[in-house]
Amino acid sequence: MPRSRFISTAFPILILIVSMASIQTGASVAKSLFPVLGAEGVTSMRLIFAAILLLAILRPWRTSLRGKPLKPLFIYGVTLGLMNLTFYMALQTIPLGVAVALEFTGPLAVALFYSRKPIDFLWIAIAVVGLGLLLPIADFGNGIDPKGAALALGAGVCWGLYIIFGQRAGNDLGAQGAALGISIAAICVAPIGLVHSGMALFDVSLFPALLGVAILSSALPYTLEMVALTRLPARTFGTLMSIEPAFGALSGLVFLGEQLTSHQWIAIGAIIVASVGTTLSSRPKPALVTD
Repeated sequence: MPRSRFISTAFPILILIVSMASIQTGASVAKSLFPVLGAEGVTSMRLIFAAILLLAILRPWRTSLRGKPLKPLFIYGVTLGLMNLTFYMALQTIPLGVAVALEFTGPLAVALFYSRKPIDFLWIAIAVVGLGLLLPIADFGNGIDPKGAALALGAGVCWGLYIIFGQRAGNDLGAQGAALGISIAAICVAPIGLVHSGMALFDVSLFPALLGVAILSSALPYTLEMVALTRLPARTFGTLMSIEPAFGALSGLVFLGEQLTSHQWIAIGAIIVASVGTTLSSRPKPALVTD
């Protein structure tokens, strides 16, 4: 392979890996702040800082909303806020890798819902095995807090809705939809954080860490993913994103010292296999034919 072609192929893959590592590192930093602000407080401040950053960079007020449907944008913003809130609340009682794997069932369910191939039943079966090993419904799921698992699955539901309505909002508003959506999310979650954490939210000494969480978990990965999306086929992008639960588990191990059992590692592996399989067996959308 010529050097220039190798670089053009390897570069977007590298930045997508950096993006996934950034998101999970940000989650680890956020979890370390829970004893001070709680999951609700950290979520609200992350969204507020991320909204400020994206508003300053994208300046969505330059785009007219007249005549454009706002319902998808509103649902996108609300589900984005709930996804972040329920995921961080899940991290209070379950390991990061387990939470990411359970949350990942959301986009997996969306992909399977729109697919009709017989082989997809295999991916469903593998995903169910993974869930069975993670959820506290059998001896295998021992040690996983039921409330934390339910919250992570709830975050997965929100992620699925986020994908559906985020695509619609993006089609209507482009990149400006991200800034407006995260602003709606911040407005929805901020009162919850204020009620839970009170004046601790305004502790200036915590702002650098909270800003770091916003950059690592939102601003940087969203930007890198947009770059990768323009340079990678959708199938390759989806396959690489499917390994994110592994990044979550490794990040929890390195930064938080979270040890997973062999059953939990197998479960995370099963969900990754199901996600990769679903991506590879999905039928690409047919190209539009123009005269």
